[in-house]
Amino acid sequence: MHTPAATDVRQHILDVAHPLMLRKGFTAVGLAEVLAAAKVPKGSFYHYFGSKEAFGEAMLEAYFADNHARTDALLDGPGTAAQRLLAYFRDWLDSQTGDAAQSRCLAVKLGAEVCDLSESMRAALKRGTDGVVERLARCIDAGSADGSVPAAPDARTTAVALYQSWLGASLLAKIARDRTPLDTAMAGTRQLLGLTQHDS
Repeated sequence: MHTPAATDVRQHILDVAHPLMLRKGFTAVGLAEVLAAAKVPKGSFYHYFGSKEAFGEAMLEAYFADNHARTDALLDGPGTAAQRLLAYFRDWLDSQTGDAAQSRCLAVKLGAEVCDLSESMRAALKRGTDGVVERLARCIDAGSADGSVPAAPDARTTAVALYQSWLGASLLAKIARDRTPLDTAMAGTRQLLGLTQHDS
């Protein structure tokens, strides 16, 4: 159990590391760089994290905790389920095309890199992405119930297809340095859910 002060320092290290990982990836960022940016001594790091791998797992867990809270706020907000789903994907599109490095998707940045390096980090990614899919599936189910999502016979399959589409689009947008793949994903999302341009 961490004391409040210890929890603050631990979270500070994770917060400082996040933009470094988004820019350079997990392997390219050394612990010395993280510790220098966080202004904490090396001994402190090992007080909070047993290894760089444990640190990576904690960073992914913290990322998905924030991601899930943001997802919940969007998918549990006002409006029909279709409106909430579109708001979620608009937020995703905006976060991938903005200037702030903090807004970028850590699952896209680290997914392929760390899954072959660390089983614990792969498992953290799996738990996190499963959590997103579950939330999308619940909202799609709600859309079937309220009549706002006419074309989703199997909510989980549809949620998986959408999430895969958006993860792939985010990666392609990075490769192309262009938002077109994300716009294409949005068009595909409307088509898969049976929504027209008039749905907002």
